[in-house]
Amino acid sequence: MKRLKSRSKNLAILYVAITTVVLSACSGPNGSVNEQSKSDGNTVKTDTSNANTDPLGKYNQPIELTTVRSLSDVVENNVLSVLKDQTIDDNIWTRLYKDQLGINVKYKWVAKGSETSDQYLQKINVMLASGDLPDVIPVNSTQLKQLADSDLIEDMSGVYQKYASPLTKDVLSQEGTAPFDAVTIDGKLMAIPQVDSSIERAMFIWIRTDWLKKLNLQPPKTMSDVLAISKAFTENDPDGNGKKDTFGLGVTKALWGGAMGLEGFMAGYKAYPKMWIDDGTGKLVYGGIQPEVKKALQQLQNMAKQGQIDPEFGTKDGGKVAESIASGKLGLEYGEQWNSIYPHQLNRNNDQNAQWQAFPIVSESGDTPAVPLKFSTTKFFAVKKGYPHPEAIVKLFNMHLEKNWGKTQEFNKYYAPPEAESVWQLSPVTPAPPKKNVEAFRAIDAARKAKDTSTLTGEAKTIQQKLDSFYSGSKDGFAVWGWERIYGPEGSEGVVDQYDKNKQFLLDKFVGAPTPTMVERKATLDKLQDEVFVKIILGDSIDSFDKFVADWKNLGGDKITQEVNEWYAKTKK
Repeated sequence: MKRLKSRSKNLAILYVAITTVVLSACSGPNGSVNEQSKSDGNTVKTDTSNANTDPLGKYNQPIELTTVRSLSDVVENNVLSVLKDQTIDDNIWTRLYKDQLGINVKYKWVAKGSETSDQYLQKINVMLASGDLPDVIPVNSTQLKQLADSDLIEDMSGVYQKYASPLTKDVLSQEGTAPFDAVTIDGKLMAIPQVDSSIERAMFIWIRTDWLKKLNLQPPKTMSDVLAISKAFTENDPDGNGKKDTFGLGVTKALWGGAMGLEGFMAGYKAYPKMWIDDGTGKLVYGGIQPEVKKALQQLQNMAKQGQIDPEFGTKDGGKVAESIASGKLGLEYGEQWNSIYPHQLNRNNDQNAQWQAFPIVSESGDTPAVPLKFSTTKFFAVKKGYPHPEAIVKLFNMHLEKNWGKTQEFNKYYAPPEAESVWQLSPVTPAPPKKNVEAFRAIDAARKAKDTSTLTGEAKTIQQKLDSFYSGSKDGFAVWGWERIYGPEGSEGVVDQYDKNKQFLLDKFVGAPTPTMVERKATLDKLQDEVFVKIILGDSIDSFDKFVADWKNLGGDKITQEVNEWYAKTKK
């Protein structure tokens, strides 16, 4: 089940604001306190008598934990509107934490919208700048570093090791060391990373297989095959209306992203824009300025000249390109595992004969390609300096994972009950195993081959129920065609399984907070890159790429590269 999530705005201004804030230490709830030394020689009040060292143990006396959060439309409309006896402040998760851990979760504020909404970002920026911090602070990597530099948050190193359950330690280690590298500052663990799945950001070639069959084409094995399919979808009237009104490759004006982006296409030429990669000498270089990108851009320009790419793509966002897919004007795009649910389901709704399938990305040579993965863990939970129960946030992580994937799991109650599948989002923390989707596929696939799905449990069981609905031909089944394209025998998660077993993933090597020059110049450099790339695809001289590289380096790129490598050297010590 897909879980979605960005960086805040005006970071340079926020840095200045935060670093001028001075907070006074406060005693914790219940008045049970001890003293702990601060780096400046003063002391803060911390509670040690009330902490139950059992990772899932209940406090001797109830404690309060304040935090903040967003309230997405999904939670408001699909969960709270269905569960009449629950609110964002009082629900199945807050009750669980209170009853089984003795932790009363209180929100200082709740902002409507997603964590990338303007309202949420504005409220959290104001909060950080004012210094009016809750006990537990959800932050991105930039905000984390600013709080740590201002000595406003706790060192969680010993707390995590002592209180994290074996399940929590296992789950949070499944993305490797990167999530912890991102929150380790001067050798100290300054927050708990809510590990998110990078593997679910893998790219696939999504192709209309009904068009493949109609034009007597085979799935691609090389980039030449991809180009041939795109050409055929453009020129050979795959929709059979006698008009040349279809395009081969769908691309958005943003160029990158989980649907209709170019990362997977570029990877076919060993090009990895938007990522920091090892140059083979132990140094990191920015993928967007490497010569392989130029070759991929040349191919895209050729495709555009031949009418295979919408000449207006430079003005169309994802929603507009999705409309072209829905109306049957596109048959090929690169995207993530969930694309069958959106935008392909829209096409299926309009044309029941439309059939999409995810295929592995391919390389120019035909060799097994590296599959680029952007680092996905962007949310971290820091604890305000002086809060007497820093271990409480770890206990919330423990309980959330235990009730959904542990020995005492109640998945259908706490994660995805039939009446409100997004109940897991009511919790203030939502950690999940990074490979949970592909593991669900593996369980389903094994049961499918054994011809016995009755033994499935948890998420695999919930997904199988959707597949059964689809296979039954019921009205509800029509709406879950997209799920079958993910978890069925030809599903995208089967390709993830293949990628994983083949060890094809190429991870972004830079996972730290934005460097000082990134804060100042990255937005400008990213905009420059995208503008140049769009113009090249639409016909500008391919040699303008070389000018872009020189400009990128001169406008701050060389300084950023230096800073990135300084960070990288520290992580390897």
